[in-house]
Amino acid sequence: MAHLLGAEALHLEYPTRVVFDSVSLGVNEGDRIGIVGRNGDGKSSLLGMLAGRIEPDGGRVTWRGGVRVGVLDQSDTLDPDRTVGWTVVGDRADHEWAGDARVRDVIGGLVPDVPWDATVGTLSGGQRRRVALAALLVGEWDVVALDEPTNHLDVEGITWLADHLRRRWAPSAGGLLVITHDRWFLDEVATTTWEVHDRVVDAFEGGYAAYVLQRVERDRQAAAVEAKRQNLMRKELAWLRRGAPARTSKPKFRIEAANELIADVPPLRDRLELSRLATARLGKDVIDLLDVSVAFGDRQVLRDIEWRIAPGERTGILGANGAGKSTLLALIAGTLEPDSGRVKRGKTVRVAMLDQQFTDLREISGDRVREVLARTRASYVVDGKELTPAQLLERLGFAREHLSARVGELSGGQKRRLQLLLILLSEPNVLILDEPTNDVDTDMLAAMEDLLDSWPGTLVVVSHDRYLLERVTDQQYAVIDGGLRHVPGGVDEYLELRRRQQQRQESGGQQAAPTTSAPEAVSGAELRATRKELSATERRMEKLSAQIAALHDRMAAHDPNDYGGLAALGEELRGLENQVTELEERWLELSEIAG
Repeated sequence: MAHLLGAEALHLEYPTRVVFDSVSLGVNEGDRIGIVGRNGDGKSSLLGMLAGRIEPDGGRVTWRGGVRVGVLDQSDTLDPDRTVGWTVVGDRADHEWAGDARVRDVIGGLVPDVPWDATVGTLSGGQRRRVALAALLVGEWDVVALDEPTNHLDVEGITWLADHLRRRWAPSAGGLLVITHDRWFLDEVATTTWEVHDRVVDAFEGGYAAYVLQRVERDRQAAAVEAKRQNLMRKELAWLRRGAPARTSKPKFRIEAANELIADVPPLRDRLELSRLATARLGKDVIDLLDVSVAFGDRQVLRDIEWRIAPGERTGILGANGAGKSTLLALIAGTLEPDSGRVKRGKTVRVAMLDQQFTDLREISGDRVREVLARTRASYVVDGKELTPAQLLERLGFAREHLSARVGELSGGQKRRLQLLLILLSEPNVLILDEPTNDVDTDMLAAMEDLLDSWPGTLVVVSHDRYLLERVTDQQYAVIDGGLRHVPGGVDEYLELRRRQQQRQESGGQQAAPTTSAPEAVSGAELRATRKELSATERRMEKLSAQIAALHDRMAAHDPNDYGGLAALGEELRGLENQVTELEERWLELSEIAG
């Protein structure tokens, strides 16, 4: 493999600490490298040195002659007075860039909804980030270095970016360096993983899944030093081997070694026990959204939503940016009232929400972390063990030396850790997580997932991180065209639905005249038969919903020590839910025909 760039004996230090000491590494043609590590350990500094933007205090970085390196860092360097079009394609003539398949692909994948003639200064932070990424990717580069490129991208955008980076070069050409906390994305694009820690960089073969296996083995050999992190990584590996939806078809590590390592690791969640505990804490009534609709001005965001949230339900919410996910969460949390319909809440429901703005930390921004913890409950039970708030915070990766810092002085990742801790200590029985992966590293994500595994309540998660969604939730719903739809196939099914939706929109936009409604395509007799079947399907769905509600009552009243009986009831419940899913699919097909 031809050499692209390298580093020899790099040393970097800041006034308070040494970041790197005698680090040597290289990037060759065909390398696809993911960079992971704790926040603050130097990932961005390493990328900056390799890209020539940070001068090391010792050692040197070398580039092959004529190599072109394109960089996306976390700073916003766009000219606010330039238009989006000029920022992305420069002063190239329209016919010139429009004839370039790569440019068209990048624009369609990242900025299809951003006005081409708008000035950058009028865009939101997320739009500016996507414009900056598009401007980089339309260029010709031998090496592309990306620092958190998935920030502000929705699931579709992240999927597009992974596909673009896989196709960008021939397998033995080009070089990719990417820092990201999105573990699904790492598995899709990386063939090598660099872990930045303790002033050094360790290289592992493969993406995130392979990295987990190799890191567990490394940690096992140094158990006295890395015992806490080892347990988290082994649990993560157990999930990966037991059927993570995005990677079962192409495991990137040795199955025998993985099975040996996880032989004594219990299942991630005892779903039956968590459901029993949740029902005991919540009762059978949690939150019901009954035919609710929400509009902002002339824009209808949510339309006729019907969702009965069950005790112990763990649901992930999918949807494009602006589809209405946050509006849906606000209805559940009670911070927004619907324009029509109603939200019914159980008497024992206590909702807590981890939002993106750190709202609950503003009032205590002047307090020291130690003072905040002193006002909370004395202990919290995780996996049968009692932990003090300080121990729990440390388990989330919060360093003890930061306990004396004021809340307002904490970094984004530290605030996220404290925010989650305070929410768990308040003992809610309904927990809403709105983009919980922002500002956190992969170690923090694993620790968060570990705590949520034993949390006995109803969980609703909105996240563009599909790994997290598949890891901590048992089912997914999608907000599409103002409606809420169950997607039994998870993220893959949602992406397929969105692809079909976009195809319909594109084909509809190409027609010279508006099309008439679907019923014209069928005869009167066929239309009557369709409507008859539609009514029968609706009645059957209502009957099944009543059976499911009755079964929930039976489970709540059942002897909690009769595990066999509860398991049978749980199996019966899953069967009924599968029937509802099939009927919903048929109902949608019939609705399109009946108009």
